[in-house]
Amino acid sequence: MIRSFHLADWFTLGNASCGVAALFAVMSYVQNRNTTHLLFACALIVIAFVLDVFDGRIARWRQKTSLLGRELDSLADIISFGVAPAVIAYGIGMDGLWDRVILIYFVACGVSRLARYNVTADALAQGSDKVRYFEGTPIPSSLLLVIAIAVAAWQGSVGDDLWFGVVQIGPGQLHPLVLMFALSGSLMISRTLHIPKL
Repeated sequence: MIRSFHLADWFTLGNASCGVAALFAVMSYVQNRNTTHLLFACALIVIAFVLDVFDGRIARWRQKTSLLGRELDSLADIISFGVAPAVIAYGIGMDGLWDRVILIYFVACGVSRLARYNVTADALAQGSDKVRYFEGTPIPSSLLLVIAIAVAAWQGSVGDDLWFGVVQIGPGQLHPLVLMFALSGSLMISRTLHIPKL
């Protein structure tokens, strides 16, 4: 199978590897509370984003696109821009009951968004080799959430000191900062929001 990979696929695997490494970095942060691990996790998502941009460009430049490459890209994206940002948020302190519900919603929206893209990409391309626009925000837009978390971590706003504090709602806690994940997830699954693809 490895022999069938194109150059772009290796960039995609690099994207996925950065996402998994970010998960490991968050686990290290949870174990020893050294903020450097949290910042490293966020930096890895930035690197994953760069690799994600290049894999598409390389595939088009070399005219080597494939169904395998598309599926590989989606699987890598859900790790790096869905699961990893949610785990980073949990690690920094968005760990209340309602935070978890919203973070799960965010990941579910990301999975749904990628699945919809995969089944509609050919129709959206309208005969060309490139999709003209995204329905809903693309999942790599979660990089903005990761940057916000990195700034909070840099300022020492982690755990109980997280921006906007914490609210008790019924049986669980909600950190209002987690609402940015609810908004991001909702924008990803929007059908009416069309984002031109550059």
